[in-house]
Amino acid sequence: MFILDEGTRVVVPRTELTYPGHNMKLHTNAASAEKTPVDHVMADLEDACPYEFKGDKSRATMVEALNTLDFGKKVITVRPNNLRSEFFRGDMEAVLSGAVDKFHGIIIPKCNGPEDVKLVSDTLDELESKHGWKTKLAIEALIERPRALEYAFDMAKASPRMAGLIFGIADYTAELGVDPSACLDAQNEVFYYEKKAVITAAKAAGLHAIDNVYLGLWRKDDTPEQVAKVEEGLRKKVQGSALIGMDGTWVIHPQQAVISNDAFTPNDEQIKEAKQQLDFYHEMGGGSMFNPETGEMIDEATAKIALMRVSKAYLAGLVDKEYLDLMAEKSKSITGYDILGSNE
Repeated sequence: MFILDEGTRVVVPRTELTYPGHNMKLHTNAASAEKTPVDHVMADLEDACPYEFKGDKSRATMVEALNTLDFGKKVITVRPNNLRSEFFRGDMEAVLSGAVDKFHGIIIPKCNGPEDVKLVSDTLDELESKHGWKTKLAIEALIERPRALEYAFDMAKASPRMAGLIFGIADYTAELGVDPSACLDAQNEVFYYEKKAVITAAKAAGLHAIDNVYLGLWRKDDTPEQVAKVEEGLRKKVQGSALIGMDGTWVIHPQQAVISNDAFTPNDEQIKEAKQQLDFYHEMGGGSMFNPETGEMIDEATAKIALMRVSKAYLAGLVDKEYLDLMAEKSKSITGYDILGSNE
């Protein structure tokens, strides 16, 4: 999770938009609340940036965008070229020297293991100190190699800067020799093990887990039937990944934002049920008890699930922060479970 605004705002992103960082128009679109209603944006200097733009050209555009555009309440992150690339150090130097306190985190591509996280964390320590940062940048690590999957928990615990793990399907399937488009509408089934491994590692370390992109997009000249088919494929994917524990998903186009946000946002009935469970549970002082309103048994585990649901509703603007803070404190006093961090 991202702890922002001097600790007053907590964000577990439902949607993370990835887009080419060398294109100023795409930065402008990403910043727009109306055009791009996502929780988090990730400007990419790596895979989405053509070789001819790597280096000074893309860095200059990135720094200009970070300094001149208003991204509102969005989490802003940068993906540099990977650690073994000739461009990595220059990318980090450019954005940390040229856009001081203008973004919130770094996304590490092509991670091999915890040593990569430590290297990035140490680099941030050095450059933040050198350039007078007040913000402590967070890190999200991409799990896009089989090797990385084996070390996912170690990566999650490798630095106090770690905020989340992201499953990256394109490079992962490339190493497996699998065509991701061949399983476009069955990826939650085909990659169930990988996704659950990322979720488990992230949650065990107190981090958020973000699902991979859905590669299907509709075009302006598509028929209503074609658009509906693409949207239904996306809906199936994000609802399925939410069901197994993902907190959000990467998106590659603003057209994917609304459906994806909805999948990771509790509806009115779910919020009402969660609040009733929490209110009754704490009114009775905790324990295991019969809930007369629903006819079901509720206990500590029920309260934890309800608290997580209320926290996601808060992030969507559907629950007051005061209520969330009160329920979190009551839950922590009874169970030791802290909704705002890991349980050490």
